[in-house]
Amino acid sequence: MGRITREIQNAPLPEMVKSLGIGIAQAQRALDRVSMDLAKELVNTKIEMGGEEYSLLALGFTPTFYQYVDTFFECKMSVSMVESREFGASVSVSAGFSVGFAAVSATVSASYSQKYQYSAEASSLIRTKLVTVPNPPVFEQRLQSMIEAELESKRNPNTTTPTNTNS
Repeated sequence: MGRITREIQNAPLPEMVKSLGIGIAQAQRALDRVSMDLAKELVNTKIEMGGEEYSLLALGFTPTFYQYVDTFFECKMSVSMVESREFGASVSVSAGFSVGFAAVSATVSASYSQKYQYSAEASSLIRTKLVTVPNPPVFEQRLQSMIEAELESKRNPNTTTPTNTNS
């Protein structure tokens, strides 16, 4: 049974958990990048309303942000090993008689067989939950400022709006 114990100890569980964590972090980064790209697209997409052009972001459309909140990793492993030994022997004897002497022959066969039966089964399950999260507060504040500035410039076209250099 020492071999089975070594097999279980050699299972790369720490590597699997590490890979799962890195995979989630990379997926989260990709999700954030999509939300940021969508925000840029909403700024650059203009719609005309009442003779005025507005960006979708200025009209209140916002990107959706997502976050992984729960991830479950389940790994089941079943290892079994059976060892059996078989011994066998067979003997055959034959004898012949003729006048004056006798001939006797015998064959002996001994066999030894050792068999291993090894089976390993594994299954894994990864389940994760992805939820929407509120926009970052700074994004909301800047969005509100941008909407107000854009609306003010529409009301007073001769007024220049200050640009925020603290991006």
